[in-house]
Amino acid sequence: MSKGSLYIVSGPSGSGKDTILKEVFKKCPELFFSISTISRPMRPGEVEGEKYHFISKDEFLKLIEDDMLLEYNQFCGNYYGSPKKPVLDALEKGIDAVLEVDVNGAKKVREAMPQAVSIFIMPPSYAELRRRLSGRGTETEEVINARMKTALDEIARASEYDFIVVNDDLSEAVDDLITVIRSQRLLLERQKNIINDLLKNA
Repeated sequence: MSKGSLYIVSGPSGSGKDTILKEVFKKCPELFFSISTISRPMRPGEVEGEKYHFISKDEFLKLIEDDMLLEYNQFCGNYYGSPKKPVLDALEKGIDAVLEVDVNGAKKVREAMPQAVSIFIMPPSYAELRRRLSGRGTETEEVINARMKTALDEIARASEYDFIVVNDDLSEAVDDLITVIRSQRLLLERQKNIINDLLKNA
């Protein structure tokens, strides 16, 4: 049995990556989604184990000490990262895994697992990105500009990725991401067992 592939998905706020991934998992329920671990308290509306596992700061530091994370970072005093064991277990069983991380986390994972396939979700234009980040028009110009700067800093690193998926039309973007995943399953390395089995039984 061939091992599964790891897919790293990143994209700035306003790219729609969460919406795209939600639709991808509806169409490809066999995929394993890596749930991040975070050291901050749960917010209203969040559900334990849906997108995050919530643990204490001391528990998180122990994960770092024991080398149990594929990547981690610190933001506003809180730690967040991707547990290593669930992802490696899925890949070992031949299950494809999806890891949603920012550009810094993606770099760390690629360094540790260079065979991973990286995909960057891109907004279709500067104007559309600004429109999406403006939200309902309740944010100040200063806040919108700060969000734009962060998004553009991430987009400037899109060339580090293997694939770019432009989210202009949601259904097309979902299909494009699924196409990347399915194409990787057809690579020779993933199909060698089929060749060997056929020749062995000839």
